Amino acid sequence: MPELPEAEAARRRIADGALNRTIEGFELGEVSHMDLPDAEACARLIGTQFTRTHRHGKYIFVGSVEGPWLHIHLGMSGSIRVCEAGEDLPRYIRFTVVFEGEHRLHFRDPRKFGHIELVEDVDAFVEDKGLGPDALRIGDNAFVKAIGGTRGAVKSALLSQRKLAGIGNLWADETLYRTGIDPETRACDLDTARIGDLHRASRDILQAVVDTGANYSRLPDDWLIHHRNAGDDCTRCDGTIEKKTVGGRSSYFCAGHQTTA
Repeated sequence: MPELPEAEAARRRIADGALNRTIEGFELGEVSHMDLPDAEACARLIGTQFTRTHRHGKYIFVGSVEGPWLHIHLGMSGSIRVCEAGEDLPRYIRFTVVFEGEHRLHFRDPRKFGHIELVEDVDAFVEDKGLGPDALRIGDNAFVKAIGGTRGAVKSALLSQRKLAGIGNLWADETLYRTGIDPETRACDLDTARIGDLHRASRDILQAVVDTGANYSRLPDDWLIHHRNAGDDCTRCDGTIEKKTVGGRSSYFCAGHQTTA
């Protein structure tokens, strides 16, 4: 499932190829059971230009100072492509922004869990959604307050988009693997130093994935992402990767070095 790094990679593709181009129109693919802007909403953007992008957690925005903005959520399998007309395209293009000239912005979504909508104000949207601070921008004190005050499992706290926005299942597991914390540990039982370790690890992990353009094959071999199978060898000790459910989510960890202490 796309997480913060995939959203940031998509935002960068939009910023690199779709800004400061006059919008000529929109095209829809097969869109049954999808939330996409209607003709009236699209008409508001024709003749205007996108001039800036923004990302908060897994949410992508493209618009202008005056607004409105397109909010794009990748869902389970969505992706963004910016290219010239006539290039070969993959299947499942659901929504296309047509710019004057040859450029197009395509939203691809095989499983149709993503959505696009028009929003007037990004900050108001984030507040209405109840999203916490962005996981790459949250400060040390805010992270301690958000995670450390949680009586439930630390894995569930990291996944809560109301506490901090952008961390999904993969990178929550990676963060706990790197810091040696069992995913079922109560967050409130961790001291400030351990929570600080979590913050640094989560930030470093997310930034490293962003720097690869969300290309997992470029990540170091000793990362858990390459060993997410029960029975695999742990890369940090002599233990073995195990799987259990925490807060309704599958969690991969090593009991050899990930403890509740």
